[in-house]
Amino acid sequence: MAENILEMRDIVKQFPGVLANDHVTFKVEKGEVHTLLGENGAGKSTLMNILYGLYSPTSGEIWLHGKKVDIHSPRVAIENGIGMVHQHFMLIPALTVIENVILGMTENKQVLDLDGAANAFVELAQKYNMKIDPYEMVENLTVGEQQRVEILKALYRGADLLILDEPTAVLTPQEVDELFKMIDTLTGEGHTVIFISHKLNEVMHISNRVTVLRSGKSCETVLKENTDKHELARLMVGREIDLDRSIGKPQLGDVVLEMKDVECVGDKGINALNGLNLTVRKGEILGIAGVDGNGQDEMLDVIAGLRKVTKGSIKICGTDSTNSNPREIMKRGVAHIPADRHKRGMISEMSIKENLMLIDYYKPPFAKGKRLNWNEIEKSSERLLKEFNVKAPSIETAGGSLSGGNQQKMVLARELDRDPEFLIAAHPVRGLDIGATEFVHERLIAERANGVGILLVSTELEEILTLADRIAVIYEGEIMGVIEAEDATVAELGLMMAGSKKQDF
Repeated sequence: MAENILEMRDIVKQFPGVLANDHVTFKVEKGEVHTLLGENGAGKSTLMNILYGLYSPTSGEIWLHGKKVDIHSPRVAIENGIGMVHQHFMLIPALTVIENVILGMTENKQVLDLDGAANAFVELAQKYNMKIDPYEMVENLTVGEQQRVEILKALYRGADLLILDEPTAVLTPQEVDELFKMIDTLTGEGHTVIFISHKLNEVMHISNRVTVLRSGKSCETVLKENTDKHELARLMVGREIDLDRSIGKPQLGDVVLEMKDVECVGDKGINALNGLNLTVRKGEILGIAGVDGNGQDEMLDVIAGLRKVTKGSIKICGTDSTNSNPREIMKRGVAHIPADRHKRGMISEMSIKENLMLIDYYKPPFAKGKRLNWNEIEKSSERLLKEFNVKAPSIETAGGSLSGGNQQKMVLARELDRDPEFLIAAHPVRGLDIGATEFVHERLIAERANGVGILLVSTELEEILTLADRIAVIYEGEIMGVIEAEDATVAELGLMMAGSKKQDF
């Protein structure tokens, strides 16, 4: 039987009003990839932040190599051979790679040997077939390169147990493959990896064992060869989930969105879109794939009338909508599920019924002249709560007090009840649990069947491949190519996500 390198026993973490970890026991064997799987809010990151010394447990014990330890800070964790690569990297952009690597390690040294540290770093990188210039500024590195620096930084500091928190969230498929090769090499050398994820295909690919957390509790630990993604999904949510969905051939209608040679300026004062061309028809889902930050947000803004087009044109439902205002665009039959529901999709302090009427409050039957017809508003709100399965005490409940999934269902209910011809769905299941994700996806498929044209933007390739009829890949504000979803391969999409145009291969 393999040695338990780590035991977290009966861990409890209580925040004000929230029990994040509820008597969790978690054991990891030396040399394995042990995945911590669970929905958003299941307590995965909290548990690992306790192990790394960022949080103190309310109660419970941590044992490393058979000895009880008190990990009250990241420094103590590092001294005990624990490294952590966070989902949002902790590097300082204005420093070089090697300055980031040795930051905090030099307090007892009177003379800083930067070149010696750089040479040692290069040797370590070469060991794992990586080429990274130690004197390069971090701000000039790609996201994938920054992640490699984070991993090498942990290894440079002596990490034997490495925690990777949602490490594939911002990587292209090729970068994911490179990461998995590195993990294989690390475990082959005797390192141990804790892999935090919610992506079932990746979990089944990389793991030796999987521990599932649900509602802050450890519900089961299974060997990869004794399970499959259907069982893991059931363990995550406590019921059967349909993961194999077929949407059939699209029944195409008129063009609802036509973008020609569109350019716009981003928040940094430089072009964010560079001659972007795109078409969406009624009855289809066009998926936009790409690494976050390649112009997706700006593209959505110019379509919705929230950012000025500096060149090119946009037609919506046959009408020139270049630089139209948001209300004019909505009147043309456009519904919008924004990427950030808190900033652009709802007002947290308002009640559910008020949030449901944010767009059409001035139209009959919700208004009589200048007065609101609250009876009709309340009747409509009760209907939408039932139809979209929004779990709430009442329509008077503040929107901000709902769970993330129920907030998204509320936004979805408002937008789809307007019978749109064209739907913008930006990261529609980001931060949602599997149950809410299943519901949102089913509604999108139903709208497609009703003849609605849908523009789906997501950084999750699995979601795009599951729902889209066609897939367009965006890179640095330009469309690299458009592929029929049934013909798409992850490798081809990955090449385009990294900047190769379709016609080049």
